[in-house]
Amino acid sequence: MTQKIDTIIFDLDGTLLDTLTDLTNSVNYAMDCYGFPAHTEQSVRQMVGNGVAVLIERAIPQGRDFPQYENCLKDFQEHYALHKKDCTRPFPGVMEFLKNAADRGYKLAVVSNKFDLAVKGLCEDFFTPYITAAIGESPEVAKKPAPDTVFAAMKELCSQPQSCVYVGDSDVDLATAKNAGIPCISVSWGFRDREFLIQNGAERIADTMDDIWEILTEMQ
Repeated sequence: MTQKIDTIIFDLDGTLLDTLTDLTNSVNYAMDCYGFPAHTEQSVRQMVGNGVAVLIERAIPQGRDFPQYENCLKDFQEHYALHKKDCTRPFPGVMEFLKNAADRGYKLAVVSNKFDLAVKGLCEDFFTPYITAAIGESPEVAKKPAPDTVFAAMKELCSQPQSCVYVGDSDVDLATAKNAGIPCISVSWGFRDREFLIQNGAERIADTMDDIWEILTEMQ
């Protein structure tokens, strides 16, 4: 008999928070600083998921070969730090789900490839008191799809792998859960669509936050 799931570890961007407009605006600010063409939200949607360094690498036509790549990345980060809440909002049903989950005794965490300061700030601003562990990209921990951020969240919450489930919106999240040895629930409203998720091995897909409850019930 499997252990009861008592811990839900979420991705952030595209899963709990709709961050696409603010990310696009900050990418385009950085592009404009160096005379590069602007990107649409749809194109930025395809660039995210592997951290901001890769996001800016993908946004610059020459990638990391651009001599001022590091400066461009810094300009993006500084702009995003100031504007990360301009348009960003929780997806429909997220706040109700988190409150319900906390009331039921679930331990809740966020792990993200967004830089750590932004992850902690956004979770504090939007998800207090429900998310009690928030871990982003930093030099101290390998980013997803390495399982290190997931293991760090487990340690912080005193949770065992067999009692955890991971919820995310991308192929990176599927790989992260697999590398951590825990099941994954994919969501279809984020940066990758249902067909893409299925092609990348998704076995459980939620179309709404309420669907996650049904999937969790089936998994118990």
